[in-house]
Amino acid sequence: MGKLTLFLDTNILIDLLADRKPFSNGAYLIFKEAKQNKWKLYTSSNSILTTYYILEKHLDQKEANKAIETILNRLEIQDLTKKELNLALKSEIVDLEDSSQIECANKIGKVDYIVTRDIKGFKNSIIPAINPDELIQR
Repeated sequence: MGKLTLFLDTNILIDLLADRKPFSNGAYLIFKEAKQNKWKLYTSSNSILTTYYILEKHLDQKEANKAIETILNRLEIQDLTKKELNLALKSEIVDLEDSSQIECANKIGKVDYIVTRDIKGFKNSIIPAINPDELIQR
């Protein structure tokens, strides 16, 4: 398998940074492979903000800031704009957050997979969705 371009859903970021067991192991391995230059990682600006919001409930602000700073050094961020949000609203995918993630990933260009634990939410995605365990097994 060549170098893949992966778009990470919010749950993957939270799994890693909040060390949500047993899911954090898969998230950790994704970042480990990316650090070895096997995969290129992206996420949305919205995912970063949502992750911070969740982390801040469990950590103090300084620890949450450090966690976000660490993750920002490990992946690329794609902004959501009015255009993507409008496309997401018109999508056949009911959940606005999921359809926004798809539109954001599509904006990047060549994304091989959206990595998520919510495969059902991405059932009709134009970009195939894969869960972390399946990705790592490949």
